[in-house]
Amino acid sequence: MTLLFGVYAGGLGADEHGDITPGPPEDAQRIAERLDELHGDRPFLVRGYVQYSDADGAHLEAPPAPWQHAVRGRRLDLVACFREPGDDLTGWLAFLRSVIRTHGETLATLQVGEEANHDGPGGDGGRPAVRRAIVEGVLAARDEIDRLGLDVRVGCNSTPVFDPAQEFWTGLGRLGGSEFTGALDYAGLDFFPDVFRAVPDAALTDAVRGVLHGFRHTSLAAAGVPDRTPIHVTENGWATGPDRSPERQAEVLDRVVRIVDGVSAELGITAYEHFALRDADSAVPDTMYQFGLVRSDYTPKPAFHRYGALIRELG
Repeated sequence: MTLLFGVYAGGLGADEHGDITPGPPEDAQRIAERLDELHGDRPFLVRGYVQYSDADGAHLEAPPAPWQHAVRGRRLDLVACFREPGDDLTGWLAFLRSVIRTHGETLATLQVGEEANHDGPGGDGGRPAVRRAIVEGVLAARDEIDRLGLDVRVGCNSTPVFDPAQEFWTGLGRLGGSEFTGALDYAGLDFFPDVFRAVPDAALTDAVRGVLHGFRHTSLAAAGVPDRTPIHVTENGWATGPDRSPERQAEVLDRVVRIVDGVSAELGITAYEHFALRDADSAVPDTMYQFGLVRSDYTPKPAFHRYGALIRELG
């Protein structure tokens, strides 16, 4: 199965407290130059995020106006993050429909919610209405896309769930039933082996395979998601930093992508997206700031060239 590759086109993220990692501002021209160089003439996804919250009164974007990068063979994978503390979903559903009407021609995929199974950095978990927001949001997005006749796929995602009861995915399936699972065009997985929890090199291959198999056969099965529903690796990366060399980053990237490619036909994996294009701030000796394929001044790390080679070989 041929993978569709992509990358989060920005660099800024969240630290361990959930705060936005400070760093140099995103440079749209440099982003475009690096994206052109990275994927060449191959179809490619640019991943961007927009945070929805009526309470905050603003919709933060990362990178700014991510749809501007959906040009020259690139299409947008947009993540609508649900950060609303209340339980009234009227504004949320209207927001999703508005995004589809406004950006439908550049959208390849719309991910409803982000890592709703946990409330750590970058996750939507902890918002009381988040599961309803996902189920009702997927159905509303599917309805709007069909009404407009657009070619946009709708999905949701999680990080690996090791809970034997699979309470998160079981809960989604129970809440939405077959209408929800039938409306999903894909299910996304964010995972970062050997970043937040150390994995010995000898165990890395089995760890990656185990997470991918577990997502398909345990998590998605618990929700009643059909085996025919594709999986997208929506975030994956390995951060540099103290005692974490750029050369090792390239090695891990190559290894993980080849594992994903190797099981793609068996597990129905159709897309792989790297997190992230750029470091948040390469001067900060903290792994949360250094997930990029390039440094915060946009100079490439070895992983940038390795990823480009993988795209040309496997994409």
